[in-house]
Amino acid sequence: MAQPLSKSKIIAHMAEKLSISKKTTALLFDELLKLAVRETKGTGKFVIPGLGRAVKAHRKARMGRNPATGEAINIKAKTVVRLRAGKAFKDAILGDWHGPRLSGKNKLRGDYHGPRKNK
Repeated sequence: MAQPLSKSKIIAHMAEKLSISKKTTALLFDELLKLAVRETKGTGKFVIPGLGRAVKAHRKARMGRNPATGEAINIKAKTVVRLRAGKAFKDAILGDWHGPRLSGKNKLRGDYHGPRKNK
């Protein structure tokens, strides 16, 4: 499997495509990250149309198990950030297929019935 792009490679690619300096592109990249952090902290959501969203979510306290001993432990409630891919991004990568349909008489089996049809 190929290595993912590093930050410097992304910046170099964007600078070349937009015909701007790498320094300006790096500033843009950093400001976008700062904006995403500020908005997610403040409103609980940050959306980049076509790509996806960052959502702040609360996890309830729950019981868990220590995998080494099997002993039951309490896991505290906490706030987490979830990154969710947008529909346009998923469609561009996966095409029209979104996995098996889980409805109707085949709900438990999860049979695949071909690609979804746009209506």
